[in-house]
This record gives sequence, structure tokens and C-alpha cells, in this order.
Amino acid sequence: MAERESNVVLGLDPDPSRLWPEAVDAVQWLRAAPKARESGVALDVAAELLGEPGRPGATRRLAAAAVAAHCALVIDAVAPAVVAVKLQVACFERLGGAGWRALRAVAGRAREAGLLVLADAKRGDIDVTAKAYGQGLFGGLDTPFGAVRGLGADAATYAPYMGRDTIEAVLGEARAAGGGLFVLVRTSNPGAADLEDRRLADGGAVWEAVAEMVHGLGVPGPDSGLHDVGAVVGATVPEHLARARELLPRAPFLLPGVGAQGGRVEDLAPAFAPGRAAGLVTASRSIVRAHEQAGGEPAGAARAEAERLRATAWALA
Repeated sequence: MAERESNVVLGLDPDPSRLWPEAVDAVQWLRAAPKARESGVALDVAAELLGEPGRPGATRRLAAAAVAAHCALVIDAVAPAVVAVKLQVACFERLGGAGWRALRAVAGRAREAGLLVLADAKRGDIDVTAKAYGQGLFGGLDTPFGAVRGLGADAATYAPYMGRDTIEAVLGEARAAGGGLFVLVRTSNPGAADLEDRRLADGGAVWEAVAEMVHGLGVPGPDSGLHDVGAVVGATVPEHLARARELLPRAPFLLPGVGAQGGRVEDLAPAFAPGRAAGLVTASRSIVRAHEQAGGEPAGAARAEAERLRATAWALA
């Protein structure tokens, strides 16, 4: 954050029907000339995933290659203005095995650009299954046939509603790999009010009870003092931020909902009370699809919007 003067996270939730034209063109070119190999961000990433046109599953591989090329182009365009990418895992998984390979390729491209990788998976299950989720998202696992590599994420989102033991199981895998978690506390979607805002017998809200649990799970870092267990707190509900910060004085906040969901960076100041590193402003569609509103070519419009968010958020702390 200090190096880039940014606390903005680029969200990537690619829709195969709304990719940047350059990514689609690259895959179409490779499809027509599979033996040719030219250099370029989109071409290089797509070529790794495309495979042989005649093999089964060609449609999925084509879509996954275009998705990976699209994401690589976005990363290259905005990397200097952001500190991490938040990869919406479901948007890759729906493309099957090719989608998982695309996810790995995009995570690798983000690391090459000097960015942290946050897997937005929102898993949630009993402790045994939670451990398996953690192995898939973080370091991996040992088998009788050798080690199986996980995604290698630096952090992941996690759903808390099966209790502390489930969080601790996935957190163990995260910590073993040098990573951390962002637990869903008060989310950005309208339906969050259905459960998260419900009042408990003691008068507090459900999300406040989750926040107290999250605070008890975190371990402070030696330099920042911030916990390795953060909280997802939606930017669409800024009225909860001060209370959330009171309950979670050392947790990094992941702040989704800016832009397309209606959240405003200018309303997020309470999140940064412990310092600039305590808040991560995430934006997905508002960056990736900026050209649809502002005009111009996609990469330039995306970089301009990311820079605007970077400057606005940095000035709050």
C-alpha cells in the first residue's frame, strides 16, 4: 500500500458474454491459426489454455481462454493503481476444469504484476470440509502420490454461519501458507438485512455477534498490528462502519459494493481509523466496464477509474 499509495482492490468476476474485445479477438485468432504463436498479453495467456481444437470440451476451453485473456488485460491496465485482485471463484468454476486452469493463470498474472491474490470463494461447511476448502484455496495437501498444489491465495473470503470451529479449520490452512481470511460480517447485498440485521436476545444484531467472534480469532501482525482475520463489511451500509470498527479495532476491512452496487468511497472514512492498511476498497464492474460509461478504449478507461478510486480512498485516511 505504501509503495503504490493505494488501498484499492480490483475485483474480477468475468462474464464470458461481456469480455473486452481484444481478449475475444485473441482467442478467435488462435482458434483460426492454432500453430501460430505471437506475443502479447491476451495471446500469451489464451494460448496456455486453449489446447487442441478437436478435443472434447472445446467450447469451455475457448470461453476459459477468453476469460483468462480478458482478466490478464485488465490486470496489466490497472495494476499500478491497485494492491490486490479479488477473484470471484464461481465465475471461473462455472467453466469446469478449464475455468479452474484459467483461475490459476489469472492468479499467476496478478502475482507477476506484484499484486496480492484474494480468492472470493465464500465457502462455509463443517470443519473437515472447511479444511479441504482451505487446502484447495491456499497451500495444497500431501497425497501418497506427492504434493498437490492449491491456488496459493494470499487470503480468501469465508462464511461464518456454521460457527467458530469451521472458521478455525480453514484458518489453519491459511496460516500455514502465510495467508489470512476475510469473514463475512455485514455484507453489501440488499438481502443481508434478512438475517444479518436480525436482533438477538441480548439486543445486538446477528452481524455484531459475528464481528465479536471474528475479533477473537485474529492474531496481530508484528509490524502493522492488524489481525490476520479481517471482515467483509459492505460499502453499501456505511451507517454500520463506525460500530463495526468499534467491535473490530484491529481487523482489516474488505469493503465491497463501491460503484455498480451504489456504495461511495467518500462514505468509508470510519473503516480507516486504525490506518490506511485497515481498509481495502474493492471495485469490479465500475473499473472493468468503465469504458461503457466513459467511452474510449477499455484499458485506458479502466486505468482512469482505478486511479480516481485510488486517489479518493487514499485521501480519506
